[in-house]
Amino acid sequence: MKHAGPRTLAALAPLLRRLRAVPALIERRPGVFYLGSRAYLHFHDDPSGIFADVKLDLAAFVRVPVSTAAERASLVARIVRSLGTRRQHEGRRQRPGRGAR
Repeated sequence: MKHAGPRTLAALAPLLRRLRAVPALIERRPGVFYLGSRAYLHFHDDPSGIFADVKLDLAAFVRVPVSTAAERASLVARIVRSLGTRRQHEGRRQRPGRGAR
């Protein structure tokens, strides 16, 4: 399965705009998003449709279909949940008393 080309990325323009608005994500190349220094999300063309590879568990890529508007909306919701979980874990790692003094 090849990475998404310009035509596919143009078709995904509304989805890409929504993803670009997510503060934690950095788009290093068109359609390729990072979370900090680690790859997080990219897209593929396939004869059976368009797919996203995304690290929803923040560790391993899973392939998610994004050919339809409903699938794209679902992806955004799953990413928001995934990144919300990340923020909760980061908050737990902070040691007490390390705030303002």
